[in-house]
Amino acid sequence: MEKKSLLIVLFGLLFIAQIGIAQELYMPRNIKEAYAKGTRSMDGKPGKNYWQNHGKYTMEIAVDPKTRIVTGTETIEYQNNSKDTLRNIAIRFVNNQHKPSAPRVGYFSEDFLTAGLTITSLKIDGEVYKEDGRKWGTVGNVKLKKALLPNSKITFNIDWNYPLSKESEREGQIDATTFYVAYSYPRISVFDDYNKWDRLPHTNRLEFYNDFNDYFYSVKAPKNYVVYATGDLLNPDEVLQSEFAARLKKSYATDEILHIANEQEMKSGSVTKQNDWNIWKFEAKHISDVCFGLSDHYLWDASSVLVDKKTNRRASVQAAYHVTGTDFVNSVKNNQYALDWFSTNWPGVPYPFSKMTAFQGFADMEYPMMCNDSQTDDPVFAQLVQDHEVAHTYFPFYMGINETRYAFMDEGWATTFEYLIGIAEHGKEAADKFYKEFRVSGYINDPSTEEDQPIITMSSQLSDAGYGNNSYGKASLSYIALKNLLGDDLFKKSLHAYMENWNGKHPIPWDFFNSFNTASGKNLNWYFNNWFFTNNYIDLSVKKVDVKTISIENVGGFAIPFDVNIFYADDSKETLHQTPAIWEKNQKTAVIDLKNKKQIKKVQLDGGIFMDATPENNTWSAK
Repeated sequence: MEKKSLLIVLFGLLFIAQIGIAQELYMPRNIKEAYAKGTRSMDGKPGKNYWQNHGKYTMEIAVDPKTRIVTGTETIEYQNNSKDTLRNIAIRFVNNQHKPSAPRVGYFSEDFLTAGLTITSLKIDGEVYKEDGRKWGTVGNVKLKKALLPNSKITFNIDWNYPLSKESEREGQIDATTFYVAYSYPRISVFDDYNKWDRLPHTNRLEFYNDFNDYFYSVKAPKNYVVYATGDLLNPDEVLQSEFAARLKKSYATDEILHIANEQEMKSGSVTKQNDWNIWKFEAKHISDVCFGLSDHYLWDASSVLVDKKTNRRASVQAAYHVTGTDFVNSVKNNQYALDWFSTNWPGVPYPFSKMTAFQGFADMEYPMMCNDSQTDDPVFAQLVQDHEVAHTYFPFYMGINETRYAFMDEGWATTFEYLIGIAEHGKEAADKFYKEFRVSGYINDPSTEEDQPIITMSSQLSDAGYGNNSYGKASLSYIALKNLLGDDLFKKSLHAYMENWNGKHPIPWDFFNSFNTASGKNLNWYFNNWFFTNNYIDLSVKKVDVKTISIENVGGFAIPFDVNIFYADDSKETLHQTPAIWEKNQKTAVIDLKNKKQIKKVQLDGGIFMDATPENNTWSAK
């Protein structure tokens, strides 16, 4: 055969093999269409026709602590990079969840309710639109007078206001003069290659899905209020007294933890410039959201940490907290450790942002460059919560995850990194104990239907128990089992390939599966099908023991790693570790061949953090 013909045949076989791998896994029709159109590729990378839209947001925001009213003037330059002509624009305003008429998951008091968004002016490409935002839910629709063509721009000018809720959750009033302001501006919802407009309403449980945008924004706040926000503070000398501006600048280049402002300094009014109002200016580029907190009495600590040893890039680490916030005294120190650990260990990707601020609130929630955590009076648990929220830097923010539909793609990874850094901080025994109690026990001891729905199930279709388990514990177990299957080196190589393929973009589960298949050089679809597309759970049983073999029945079905502890009649003991590979050929029964032919007294299975639904049949004893 000629060399040219041989190459054609080989490429054809490779293409067929790739298609075959992908087709082993269930794929919804809209996802198949995205692959067929070439916006996504079977090798796990963005396809040759991949695109995503982009916005440039310029905002002037003001917060009046007396009235709790947030006011904004906003300009959005929106680029349509798709091949679609857009005749309608979906605009998302999450905080309309506070409207009495909004659908919500769970019970909230009257203090949670507000009137929602008011639009006082809307212009699109200079033309006035009469749009009553009071009729919107968390997603509104604007019908364009002139369609937005492919590869063209449109400019929105919006003036708006809304009241902060008295009862704080992910945002709102923290105390009389402390506020956390998030999801605070109307934003163009995501228009993507597989769902078109994202119009899923925000009902409080589900989290978020945003485009990567550029932000230049200012926050107008009364004197003595310090503003802590996503992005780089551009004008410290305009809003801070010189001594405090100098302390902040010093913190950017040192490992020393500095007290930028203490209780007495905040009380004395010596921290900020004494204008009636100060305008704090921030900038953040290629990021999925911005938010801020402000207070006139919170203590302010800051330092920095080296996050990229190749470039010597440092990240600012800050904390803002009430004088009684004992959990936050070590917040900067803990985040110095976390940013360094995440950058060099797992995921082993340099922290991608310029700052991380921990703000004392109520949400235990992540935001780009920020976390809003509650006071727990338990410093160990507080560190774990902060670790978890900071781990979200990578998933969803660095990776552009659609949390609304696929929460397991971010919560599962954050839970995994929380566990792995917990081992480094507190030892494996303590980390295992917490993980089992907090992430696994409730799931595995609850036989209800909700707990055993496939992980791939859209998060928006799940109820309380099913949502929490699929998003956090069960998803995390799947990633940890995959790590055990591949080994640390190959797992990290595959994880890095996935992250390199999709950071700053919008991956979906099949991009994750395909990235790992390609990077590992293995067809892992048997594993992904086992963990993500079935109603499996964790339940092993010792079926048969003789001098040559031990037979294990996989009653629950999940391909988990486990130890086989063998106790011999001579009182010696042997442990045989089994990776999930033992289930590749037969996912119901595994036979372990024994090299040692000694008489066996007892066999005991130990899944560690992979807790068994019926542990009583994990032990066999000789009669």
